[in-house]
Amino acid sequence: MTSFSSMTSSSATPRRRVAVIGAGPGGLSAALAFHRAGHEVRLYERQNAVRPLGGAVLLSLPVLSVLRDMGVNIDKLGAYGVTEFRNHQGRLRTRLPFNSRAEARAGLPGWHYGMLRSAAVERMLQVIPQDLLHTRKTFKRYTETESSVTAHFDDGSEWEADLLVGADGIRSVVAQQTFGDLGLFHCGIQVWLAWCHCDSVPRDVGWISHSRQVQASFFPILHNGQAAHEWWVVEPWNEGKSFKGDVKTHVMGLLKGWADPLPQLAAATDFEKNCFRWEVYNRPALQSWSKGRVSFVGDAVHPVSPYAAYGMGMAIEDGWWLAKCLEGLDLARDQDLRQGLARYDRQRVDYTNKNAKVARYMGYLFHRTPWPLSAVRDAVFDHTGFLEKALVQNYLKDAEQQMETLPIGAY
Repeated sequence: MTSFSSMTSSSATPRRRVAVIGAGPGGLSAALAFHRAGHEVRLYERQNAVRPLGGAVLLSLPVLSVLRDMGVNIDKLGAYGVTEFRNHQGRLRTRLPFNSRAEARAGLPGWHYGMLRSAAVERMLQVIPQDLLHTRKTFKRYTETESSVTAHFDDGSEWEADLLVGADGIRSVVAQQTFGDLGLFHCGIQVWLAWCHCDSVPRDVGWISHSRQVQASFFPILHNGQAAHEWWVVEPWNEGKSFKGDVKTHVMGLLKGWADPLPQLAAATDFEKNCFRWEVYNRPALQSWSKGRVSFVGDAVHPVSPYAAYGMGMAIEDGWWLAKCLEGLDLARDQDLRQGLARYDRQRVDYTNKNAKVARYMGYLFHRTPWPLSAVRDAVFDHTGFLEKALVQNYLKDAEQQMETLPIGAY
């Protein structure tokens, strides 16, 4: 991971054109970061409005620091608590420790903050100029020359830019043109993500808990400034299998025998309005996210399973880092652009690939381990410090180092 302080840039960045395809979290972040750097930006979205998918999300201190640096108001955006890992009967396995140094650098307590995806997106939209966003624009292809890249849309319109940013999700049309077949594969799990108000559940803690094949978890959030909880259930699921039946009956069945408060939260949920389902896909890791005058952020190049609790957060970081790595460079100059995009690859590719790999492995470990190996796994997690050591080494250590790379202006 590159230290930002080791990057050199001029004091003034030439104003250039940047086209961003897709107005998800990564696209919003990239558009906002390039706009704040002084570039002419157009953000293209195929829907008639920006609609964040899913319910709630966890954002970590580095992500909140990045949002704040882009002018996003993070006050009362989310709620924080201690993350605990437990078995399905409520037995404590380990607590995710806070890092006082990271808290001090961010100027925020805790590590994870729970919030609705829509709330985070709305805060970002509040600081993006209205004329920057272009809706009902379906990207078809791009053409590229040595000095420019042109985005073409299905309505016959086009826009010439110096840089094209693909932020159009896991089935990215931009990435398919750039890298060829995406190689998507099913991760063997599906997720039920929901949120509710339940005053009897503690506000200072969140659980990630497991039975032999199911994960059920919860975390405090804020909904319009009011106390609420997000909760989610992950279960084994085969590609091509359709879901039939009543959602509430199915999910409550998965939680049968679990320790409260998870059954309490499910019972308090409006399943018709506040429960979302999706199957989890991934793709082979890329070693570079840039080619010519095209680069990428978010799921377009590194989809990640929910075990990282970091998909939206990494996409937001990507957009910010892409603009930072190109800061002070002339995007019209091929040499400058290549230099900046190489910085971006060094900063983000290995870091996100590792997170995606660990998250995918955790999904296999908890949902595809056969009996009796699953019983051995659970005994190790219940009675040894292995889980805490693995979490600190494979997740927290890198994420905390990410805090160290952020320039002081982010705090």
